[in-house]
Amino acid sequence: MAAHTAHLGTVQETLLIPLYGRAVETRKQNAALRDPRAEEIVASIDYDFTRFDNLPSLIGTVLRTSVFDRWVADFLTTRPTGTVVEIGTGLNTRYERVADGQARWFDLDLPDVIELRRRFFSDAERRTMLAASVTDETWTDVVAAQSDGPYFFAAEAVLPFLEERDVRHVIDLLADRFPGSLLALDTAGPGVIDTQDEHDALSKVDARMRWSCADPPRLADWRPGAHLLASHTLTSLPPRLHDELPASYRQMLSGLAVQRLPQVEEYRLNLIRLP
Repeated sequence: MAAHTAHLGTVQETLLIPLYGRAVETRKQNAALRDPRAEEIVASIDYDFTRFDNLPSLIGTVLRTSVFDRWVADFLTTRPTGTVVEIGTGLNTRYERVADGQARWFDLDLPDVIELRRRFFSDAERRTMLAASVTDETWTDVVAAQSDGPYFFAAEAVLPFLEERDVRHVIDLLADRFPGSLLALDTAGPGVIDTQDEHDALSKVDARMRWSCADPPRLADWRPGAHLLASHTLTSLPPRLHDELPASYRQMLSGLAVQRLPQVEEYRLNLIRLP
């Protein structure tokens, strides 16, 4: 297979970290998640992925993705013909992991990412790639025109890289255009933001997170009527998901829970129902 060069912007380069995390995880005998497509994509991109070898954060990205997978799967269980929008889709393969062909699916990311993504994925009858910034209102017109909802928006490893004013704009945009929708997002507290230069993975790239969120429940206050349905750290995963992890992972997470490291406890995975 010919190698593809990844011409990506500074923040966009970070999509290669969870991609590599899923590829590495897939090779393990006892894996928390399997994604053979990620292995294929990593093998075909001309990039020095070895800079991320043996980093604990790779496991963190896999656990985060597993939580988002579970939330999307639960949504589609009750709303099989609903609409899922992957905000900052990168080279994610969530559609391959959880979709059953009935849902309407949109993969949204910046133009350089979608250009790379199109080398590995194609639009289909119920699946469409959108090249736009999440802060640009035009993509919401396309989603609203081509689907009826209900809607689930998955923003994994995206919003912390924006300024707070832009995060507020995105939440307002989603609430105004798609009332009653679900939004999954991760948040990083000040202990995470302040130690990025020492972060095992982010220290290997130039991108840095900008939005600090110390208290995720307060996100619901941004829009009257919004509700925080769930908020988890990597050491307080949903019980059903935690119990399905390999024993070595459960043991590792128990040890991290005792240490209560700010870099771990201030990073949260959240599910919000918008008004």
